[in-house]
Amino acid sequence: MDRAIAVVEASDSAKALVREAGELAAGVDAELVLLHVTTDDEYSERREAMASIPDLDVNYTLDEAVDGAQKFARDVGRDVLADVDIDAESVGRIGEKGDEVLALADERDADHIFVAGRKRSPTGKAIFGDVTQRIILEFDGAVTVVTT
Repeated sequence: MDRAIAVVEASDSAKALVREAGELAAGVDAELVLLHVTTDDEYSERREAMASIPDLDVNYTLDEAVDGAQKFARDVGRDVLADVDIDAESVGRIGEKGDEVLALADERDADHIFVAGRKRSPTGKAIFGDVTQRIILEFDGAVTVVTT
């Protein structure tokens, strides 16, 4: 492993996954990128919520959303990797999670992705799709998955 991406989420299992990614990357002297993706729907909901606050003239921009996603990844990394000897880079993205993870992996020439998955029935995956399954199938490298 030379360059890994850990997908940062708010769940305890995702935080544990970031910890494992950090320890493994530090152990082999690899680069670690922490990525948090805010979906388009999450961005729209937050933008609408902020716009609905009376007497507050706030225009929640895409750049602010990207900065917020990056800050979230950085804060989680700081918390769970405090005693791990690694300088992880934090990245925030807005869009469809699978697209953004795979695009960053391609841009950074990553060879490993760490992602938290959800347990789903095969029918649920077929009907609703599954980001983790897509990453496993489309990424040309190792993928470590922890399911909740």
